[in-house]
Amino acid sequence: MTWVLTAGLGLLTLLGEPLFVIIAAITLIGFGIAGLHQDQTLVDSFSNLYSEMVKIAEQPMFLAIPLFTFAGYLMAEAKTSTRLVNLTRALVGWLPGGIAVVALIACAFFTVFTGVSGVTIIALGGLLLPALVKEGYPERFTLGLLTTGGSRGMLFPPSLPIIIYGVIAQTDINKLFVAGVVPGILDLSVAVALSIWLGSRAKVARTPFAPKAALAALKDAAWEIPIPLIIFGGIYGGIFTADQAAVVVALYVFVIEVFAYKDLSLVRDIPRVVRESMVLVGGIFVIIGTALGLTNLLVLENVPDHLFHAISPFIRSPLTFLIALNVFLLIVAALLDVFSAILVVLPLILPIAARYNINPYQLGVVFLMNLEIGYSLPPMGLNLFVASFRFNKPILALYRSTVPFLIATLLVLGLVTYVPAISLSLLNALHMGTSAAALP
Repeated sequence: MTWVLTAGLGLLTLLGEPLFVIIAAITLIGFGIAGLHQDQTLVDSFSNLYSEMVKIAEQPMFLAIPLFTFAGYLMAEAKTSTRLVNLTRALVGWLPGGIAVVALIACAFFTVFTGVSGVTIIALGGLLLPALVKEGYPERFTLGLLTTGGSRGMLFPPSLPIIIYGVIAQTDINKLFVAGVVPGILDLSVAVALSIWLGSRAKVARTPFAPKAALAALKDAAWEIPIPLIIFGGIYGGIFTADQAAVVVALYVFVIEVFAYKDLSLVRDIPRVVRESMVLVGGIFVIIGTALGLTNLLVLENVPDHLFHAISPFIRSPLTFLIALNVFLLIVAALLDVFSAILVVLPLILPIAARYNINPYQLGVVFLMNLEIGYSLPPMGLNLFVASFRFNKPILALYRSTVPFLIATLLVLGLVTYVPAISLSLLNALHMGTSAAALP
């Protein structure tokens, strides 16, 4: 019967059944079988899943998810992308590869707020692709930059994947935000350096720095410039927590986009933005609720312990474990979206990583960096399909275009994985209670 049920659920997955239905079915069947072994009624067993879904409403941190998502959708619908591109171009356009640097910064900013959902490529692609090609960048380079840029910035607060990771892993989300800053800057810096080098090779013309144009761009984006300062300054300055920051940012973005810039109509646009953003949030909440129930089932049945005993004869050190983990996560990330990967895989990985004494915050950064890469990793990375649709290009052409940027990010992943201090140094500097000890 177990094999029949497994085959049936596998078939439903291939046929496109929603993930939360599959997770809920596995959880209900698992609790039902476990309950029968303990002489429980099916109702008692199934109540475990219901209780986990109720817990979502009891966690203050979940308030941050709809509010940050709402803020991101507001900026995507407004003219924020145009103002951001104009500003960064006026400030760094004089660099070799300046407009490419502009594109990277803009993509990272949008990814932070839109949760790596493809919105970045959709919102910025039509603006940045013609601009980069017009400046003389090779089309292959441009497609690679924008495709991989759809997930770049995932490590910066208030990234939605970080919040969900922290909830599932039951780790301090504020510390996860801090741990991701240095690796995120390193990842972005390597991509910037690659873009400058390729821009120099292509002999792309630079945009001379013009003080008047820079001041005009600063004035145009004056209301939006403080957004990252509010988040970083508020959280790291101890003024408010991440969930409180979500309230402040959502209200601030709503006011400036509707009343200051007047890009959005309170009557015509806001109801539509609320509906579209909350559909995404509702889907995430349902998946989280069922995934938390599955996590309890895995713990009840000691599945992580069984896995640890199965792999321990072959993986004897933290370093070997991290190598195997990176390979595994890259495969998973190329097949699942970021939220599904976190919710399905993380409960299995966490107890095993603890057995190998992997710092939980370093593990979070490594986990999320793998998912960032997987979004653009052939053959099934989601960004590849979104970019293929947005730019009307064959998927095979996007495979080739992403290679330089994937190699650069993989090098950063290697450093972050095997040099824990990159993730933990800022936590130590802020006296937030962790250690940057080297791997044995």
